[in-house]
Amino acid sequence: MSIDAATLTQVRSTPLFSGLTDDQLGCILPGEVIEAPAGTVLAVQDERNGFFHVTLEGRVRVTRAYSRQEVLMGMSQPGNYMGEIPLLLDAPWHATARVSKPSKLFRLSEENFWQMLGTCRTVAREIFRTAASRMRNVEGYSQQREKLASLGTMAAGLAHELNNPAAAARRAAAHLQQTTEKVQSLLCQLTRTIDHDRLKELVGKSHEAVEQLAKAPVLDHLERSDRAETISTWLDSHGVASAWDIAPTFVNAGLDAAWLEELVSKLPTASHADALGWLEARLNLKSLLTQVEQSTGRIAELVKAVKSYSYMDQSPMQEIDIHEGLESTLTMLGHKLRNVTVVRSFDRSLPRIMAYGSELNQDWTNLLDNAVHAVNGTGKICIGTCLDDNQLLVEIVDFGTGIPPEVQSHMFEPFYTTKPVGTGTGLGLIISNRIVADRHGGEIEFESHPGETRFKVRLPISRDEPATLV
Repeated sequence: MSIDAATLTQVRSTPLFSGLTDDQLGCILPGEVIEAPAGTVLAVQDERNGFFHVTLEGRVRVTRAYSRQEVLMGMSQPGNYMGEIPLLLDAPWHATARVSKPSKLFRLSEENFWQMLGTCRTVAREIFRTAASRMRNVEGYSQQREKLASLGTMAAGLAHELNNPAAAARRAAAHLQQTTEKVQSLLCQLTRTIDHDRLKELVGKSHEAVEQLAKAPVLDHLERSDRAETISTWLDSHGVASAWDIAPTFVNAGLDAAWLEELVSKLPTASHADALGWLEARLNLKSLLTQVEQSTGRIAELVKAVKSYSYMDQSPMQEIDIHEGLESTLTMLGHKLRNVTVVRSFDRSLPRIMAYGSELNQDWTNLLDNAVHAVNGTGKICIGTCLDDNQLLVEIVDFGTGIPPEVQSHMFEPFYTTKPVGTGTGLGLIISNRIVADRHGGEIEFESHPGETRFKVRLPISRDEPATLV
């Protein structure tokens, strides 16, 4: 719809164009007015549109998809405008604009939009000011969303990592009481059937068996099954009940029928079943305690990694070992790295540096998460550290498909992402670059070709106190 006199007056009454003189009307005359019913999609997230809109009547809802959630970014009411950021950045829309109430809009094409900026300084100044403000707001919001999304992902992964050792410890603890009672009961029976010297000898042999348990070789399934069958047959011949159930315990300890025969040959026949049952329970008790120790140790390791990753109870800026941050980040991302081979090449002699440790860990998280995405959760990722030109250099290399040449020039542009729609904010590398460059006086660079992408983070060994990140 072309602009008639009444519509032109309506357009001029909007805050953006209210300051135009009659001589400047030429900058908006090429525009057109459109009427859009509710539900009309004016722009789609991550797609190019090529138009600048000013809302004259009605209402337009602007939303952005984050994973499976649609978040309201704003409402374009009469007098508001939208579409300047994609045109200024020559980029796709970072959100979706959908008419929520029958609307009337003034629209300029990309060519006419730039012509308007070149001829109407007051309009250009207002658009640039608003665009800068919106960019800060959207980046700030998206940055918080990315942090929360990353925290949620890590929390889910950490819960999974904690659940496995916790469940193992719980199962072992449940069996400990039953096994302890069995050990005590059988020992009481043995004191009534064998004398003190033989009981002492039996206890000594049990110590020997426990020592063998700690260093027993790992057997494949077939060999383990064959040995268990042999011992089970031997146990049956000595009247031991549930021979097939307890035979694996002796196999796990590296004991064979000859060792067991030597043990019972020095004991009264009537005590054989109790002695072998007691020894099996004694070995099982040791195995259960080892499981509890390993499981609780794993939990303690994960808790330590969380505290190290977040620098909990520590000042924001402090002297850090870069390797501790990398290791804690790898631990936190363990659920994503299950099928990924991580190769470390660390120069442990590197000096400690003054830095914001938790922020650098966010940087490692972004880069490692991108690397995992590049190899589709399987493959190999290399992490290396060294001293280069008096700078601490951290390299993260993935062996995925590489970054296409046409994409590489956009890698540090706001809202640019190669991930599926709604799964990336397009701010991960922007945030990483600010942490490294603005906060720590370093730099991030990358090189990529098919089969390999290499990100290099350079951090100064010493510098003045980092700036505040805004």
